[in-house]
Amino acid sequence: MALAVTSSNSISSSSFALSSSSNDIKVSQIGSFRLVDRTHVASTSLSQRRSLVRPLNAEPKRNDSVVPLAATLAAPVAEKVEGEEDFEQLAKELENASPLEIMDRALEKFGNDIAIAFSGAEDVALIEYAHLTGRPFRVFSLDTGRLNPETYRFFDEVEQHYGIRIEYMFPDAVEVQALVRSKGLFSFYEDGHQECCRVRKVRPLRRSLKGLRAWITGQRKDQSPGTRSEIPVVQVDPVFEGLEGGVGSLVKWNPVANAKGNDIWNFLRTMGVPINSLHSQGYISIGCEPCTRPVLPGQHEREGRWWWEDAKAKECGLHKGNIKQEDATVNGNGHGAGNASEAVADIFNSQNLVTLNRTGIENLARLDNRQEPWLVVLYAPWCQFCQAMEGSYVELADKLAGNGVKVGKFRADGDQKEYAKEKLQLGSFPTILFFPKHSSKPIKYPSEKRDVDSLMAFVDALR
Repeated sequence: MALAVTSSNSISSSSFALSSSSNDIKVSQIGSFRLVDRTHVASTSLSQRRSLVRPLNAEPKRNDSVVPLAATLAAPVAEKVEGEEDFEQLAKELENASPLEIMDRALEKFGNDIAIAFSGAEDVALIEYAHLTGRPFRVFSLDTGRLNPETYRFFDEVEQHYGIRIEYMFPDAVEVQALVRSKGLFSFYEDGHQECCRVRKVRPLRRSLKGLRAWITGQRKDQSPGTRSEIPVVQVDPVFEGLEGGVGSLVKWNPVANAKGNDIWNFLRTMGVPINSLHSQGYISIGCEPCTRPVLPGQHEREGRWWWEDAKAKECGLHKGNIKQEDATVNGNGHGAGNASEAVADIFNSQNLVTLNRTGIENLARLDNRQEPWLVVLYAPWCQFCQAMEGSYVELADKLAGNGVKVGKFRADGDQKEYAKEKLQLGSFPTILFFPKHSSKPIKYPSEKRDVDSLMAFVDALR
């Protein structure tokens, strides 16, 4: 994991200035944290205690940090405060704050003991926000050894643009060697990405965070509705430990949690921030080269990551705390103990869509001669990729109404999943099947394009 440090002009108690390379901009400092008196801590519940951590005060550069600093200037020592921080309350106070305000609060509070996690994608916005505060900041990145060449070049461009040195963290060579020798270079296509991510990303990150008291991520609620829809702007990290060790020793800041993807891109264009050239090739969410691909019209941005797996599995482990406990039984390829999302509202609702139950889909699959061909989507209502194509599929059903093709849906998660995988070619959600008029074997839609025109072309080619 890599960390970079920048220096700024002098900082007063009420305002600060940008570096000399930019125009002088004065920004008022943000109010102090709300403190919780120690006398009340003993009576709090366990869940409340997890949100209470001791104040983390910035210190001069230490020699015991796992990740060395790349510059000689350290952040000023923050004033020590008695009491404990209630980060749940702080998250509520900052819920409507701008990303710049949240970033400033994070850097002000933790100084040299906080660092920005940079993946080489649109999270470069975090570095720009940190730069705009005028405060010193550190940047780190995980080099998994499997990144795109464009991402490595982008890292260098960012360093040149901001005058920083990103501090890189690498996986353990012995662990990588053991994994590749025993399972090959692409085992994640067969048994899920979790094992590879654990070796190449999670363990290096865990080692690196041991040298920090807080870290800053680019998570947004709209990135992955299945796992990130409830992330707060600041929280006690539920998974990793910080410098002092133990539960509650690390704080996690998510300054752009409430921002939309379009807002981030408008900000990057307005500020003239360098971007990864992969974005111009259709990539939105960018990770390792074998596990990332461009997305197509109608697809959610996270559908370009681990596309062979189910939506609930699309976290590499760096943000494992986002995954609710009831989803923990779902592995990398979407196998689970049952349907953990029974209460989720159904989708693909239209008078021109036929809802098929297990008996209905079995009867349809057995027919050799049908009165009309059928188009059927195998779906799970909690899957954000199914949700993303709902509009186009309903519109297609309306267009095909009365035109000789029946359009249906079959909910294939939970207890129906094994049957759908064995008999209906289910790989991941959504799967779209065309049942011809004079053949019992359905034809699987081969493309990732789920817009109305592409789906209609598929139907027209087969009916």
